[in-house]
Amino acid sequence: MKKLNIGLFGFGTVGRGLFDVIGRIGSDEVSIRRICVRNKRKDRGVRACFTDNPDDIFSDPDINVIVELIDEADASFEYVCRALRHGLPVVSGNKKMIAAHLPELIALQEETGAALLYDASACGSIPVIRNLEEYYDNDLLTSVKGILNGSTNYILWRMFQDGISYAEALRQAQELGFAESNPSLDVDGWDSLFKLIIITVHAFGIYVRPEDVFRFGISSLNDQDVRFAREKGRRIKLVGHVEKLPDSSLIMSVMPQLLSPNKYIYSVDEEFNGVVIKGLFYGKQFMFGRGAGGYPTGSSVLSDISALKYDYHYQYKKIHAEEHPEYTLDTKFRIYYRYSRPEHLAILPFSEILEQYTSTTDNYVVGLVSLADLHAHQKELEEAGVFVAAYPRD
Repeated sequence: MKKLNIGLFGFGTVGRGLFDVIGRIGSDEVSIRRICVRNKRKDRGVRACFTDNPDDIFSDPDINVIVELIDEADASFEYVCRALRHGLPVVSGNKKMIAAHLPELIALQEETGAALLYDASACGSIPVIRNLEEYYDNDLLTSVKGILNGSTNYILWRMFQDGISYAEALRQAQELGFAESNPSLDVDGWDSLFKLIIITVHAFGIYVRPEDVFRFGISSLNDQDVRFAREKGRRIKLVGHVEKLPDSSLIMSVMPQLLSPNKYIYSVDEEFNGVVIKGLFYGKQFMFGRGAGGYPTGSSVLSDISALKYDYHYQYKKIHAEEHPEYTLDTKFRIYYRYSRPEHLAILPFSEILEQYTSTTDNYVVGLVSLADLHAHQKELEEAGVFVAAYPRD
């Protein structure tokens, strides 16, 4: 490919980060030709060709790469599909859109021959997708587990580091730009879930719909949960987890976990992400990097853009394999379950209770429950305001 002339959709935190990174490197091989935004008259303090009409980008004959960095999943899907049908390669950072439409997007790439790259959608500055594509493209991979959301990790770090409340930690994360004014996407686990779905496609070759995965966030976390973790010598982290079991079935979840110090991601602090990839014979390998912010994610977007110069595209080797693991909810977790009202204990059918504590305010049990039951009662758990965390034995 000749010089990359970019048509950019979106100029938020990541779009501006990409613009600044390209400006700093001063490359003659990459430039942003046009930027499509909602309001082209808004003063953004930079010299660039802004438009509010997507047709201005798609009709420009000099633009040969589309970069999509907007928040709206529906509009994102429209622009990405339109670009691919025009034969234009695309780089996207919209994990919600990709997680919802990945099978269609893979089929469209195969139909048109145009590439869609989205490493920036998974873990900010960590090149987890490309590593799974290039270095873990065999059946030796057994699990991928990690902190996939920098905003929630910052909140949890401040709570454990400084002893402040969840509300105060969230407020600080919002002031620093790590969390949105409406933080549900992050703190309720949606962002991590979308990333996990994308990672699972590249790690194990199967697509699982968001609604079929148990997801639980940290918005109900309180001081008693932090005290419990401290007493047990553990930390609470929001973890995305996909694992192939010995019978070749596959489990997935996004939920808080009580982690012991011997876990790699126990020490991942601030707004960083950490991903542990485990294989049958090579053990555990750990990747670590910033998971939030315009510059780290913008740099990841630029890495995907640069790969297009060499006609790079995902091969989806695992999807095209003859055999795939079967997704299941048929497994048991040991969990910590904190609740305030006696009737809340009846929400989950514990097969065994290992530890129990009652008081006038908050109560908890540690026990065994199936992933299927967690998933089936997810809405009730969220509405009850209880807190659930996986509690691994090691």
